[in-house]
Amino acid sequence: MQDFKEILNEIPQEAGIYKFFDANDTIIYVGKAKNLKNRVSSYFTGLQNHSRKTQRLISQIHRIEYVVVNSELDALLLENALIKEFQPKYNILLKDDKTYPYICITNEPFPRVISTRRFEREKGTYFGPYANVRAMNELLELIRQLYTIRTCSYHLSQENIAQRKFKACLEFHIKNCKAPCEGLQSEANYLEDIEQIKKILKGNIKAVREKLEQEMYAYASELAFEKAQECKEKIELLQIFQEKSQVVNPNITDVMVLTIATDEENAFINFLDVQNGTILHAESLQIEKKLEETPEEIALLAVLNLKEKYNSPAQEVICNIAITENPTNLRFILPQVGDKKKLLDLSLKNLYFAQKEHLRKQVERKQKSLESTQRVLETLQKDLRLQELPVHIECFDNSNIQGTTPVAAMVCFLNGKPSKRNYRHFNIKTVVGANDFASMYEIVFRRYRRLLDEKQPLPQLVIIDGGKGQLSAACKALQDLGIYGKMAIIGIAKRLEEIYFPDDEVPLHLSKKSESLRLIQQIRDETHRFAITFHRDKRSKKALESELTNIKGIGEKTMQKLLGHFKSLENLKRASVEEIAEITNRKVAELLQKYFQEA
Repeated sequence: MQDFKEILNEIPQEAGIYKFFDANDTIIYVGKAKNLKNRVSSYFTGLQNHSRKTQRLISQIHRIEYVVVNSELDALLLENALIKEFQPKYNILLKDDKTYPYICITNEPFPRVISTRRFEREKGTYFGPYANVRAMNELLELIRQLYTIRTCSYHLSQENIAQRKFKACLEFHIKNCKAPCEGLQSEANYLEDIEQIKKILKGNIKAVREKLEQEMYAYASELAFEKAQECKEKIELLQIFQEKSQVVNPNITDVMVLTIATDEENAFINFLDVQNGTILHAESLQIEKKLEETPEEIALLAVLNLKEKYNSPAQEVICNIAITENPTNLRFILPQVGDKKKLLDLSLKNLYFAQKEHLRKQVERKQKSLESTQRVLETLQKDLRLQELPVHIECFDNSNIQGTTPVAAMVCFLNGKPSKRNYRHFNIKTVVGANDFASMYEIVFRRYRRLLDEKQPLPQLVIIDGGKGQLSAACKALQDLGIYGKMAIIGIAKRLEEIYFPDDEVPLHLSKKSESLRLIQQIRDETHRFAITFHRDKRSKKALESELTNIKGIGEKTMQKLLGHFKSLENLKRASVEEIAEITNRKVAELLQKYFQEA
């Protein structure tokens, strides 16, 4: 980690946002602050008090930028915009895998009313998105019953209509359209219907009903009883639709309802958008937490995003938690009684069902995973002709570059899954130079002698990353321990993915699509990765040790402390004076920093 002392001293005590960049100059976190200096400095003091995720974030910070703004609200809005633009990996992201549909009133002569999942602002006026597709279709059906809107895609310009380029279709003959294509309906009359449709889509059904009532009475006074009856039927349709939709107290006009519940890993949110006494939009979200976000922080971020997403005009938010720091111009309330409390309870009920559904899916996925693992292990047992189900599998691999720093690794899979606490590294002790066969003998012998000494259970299957030579060396180690034949052992050669058995000259070739082979490859690749990583760390540590011996004033004990903590030369170079001082002392830390600056 870099020494950020200089930039921390420069950061002002004002509202703003800060950006953390990694070594690749990629934004990994964006945050807001009422006091930038205090907030950013808090990351670099008391490191041991931070969560592991936060410590991981801090260890990856390579550069810091900040922007001062006029107010906390500006900071919140800028943070929100930057998170959407850059999607940093340590920020929570309010996104879901679904593309919800919209209702679009197109920008064209005699506009159409269509549903679409593509949001292209220049093509029309959009309403939604609709999380409940069924509710959207019911709304479209209501519009079709109330108004005669065209469904064709003709370009109904005045010129085309005047030239009689189009003929009325079946929709006209069944009275679903008034044939504006033949000039039988004026554009002004058509647009009046479109305006009423916009009011319905905005939830203002009351205004549409009042207009229909006025028309009904006007037709009745003119003795046009058939047209008056049509208006009456439309009013009844509106009434039925309104009764089916979720209606709240009409005195509650525009309001948002947001409820939130969190656990260690996730936050669950339910959102209701109430306009003109009707719940127009409802959505439940499950958000993966990234750092130590509080429910209050998540709620603020969520309400801003959802307000924008659904274009809600509401300025009041009913919430189930108290918002103590509110930089927005929204008013948060926590009602105790009345109609607003009923709305809150409704949202909480939906939140409970969303959590329950998430838990059910988790259990279902876990069950499917267990069933899949059992099937794969049974297939592996059959393909390799094993006497026991290979619940416990261990795999060995060597790693060296031209004989330097030879090391080895073993990984353990239990029930088809990596068991990382049982992984083991080996420093080769008895072999000089690059001798893969002798190294394999040593690590297999050491591993199973220890298991025998500690009376630990042996695996059902041992995999050797290598061909017949490495496999023979491993078998010799098991023979010398007196346990050869007590567990199955195979070798896998990388080039053709051939499976070798002891004392069998002909390798087994499993299908490339075989689940058995995929599991063996996964275990082999994980062992190789683990061995290579250990080898790289050893070489890096060796380089660090070599470098430290050049510095006067660094003794053997200090060297071991630095090696144990920082592991590599690069980590030590990136560390701040304060971090090094925590491991040794201030004098040594300043000595190291001076050495690296002059190097």
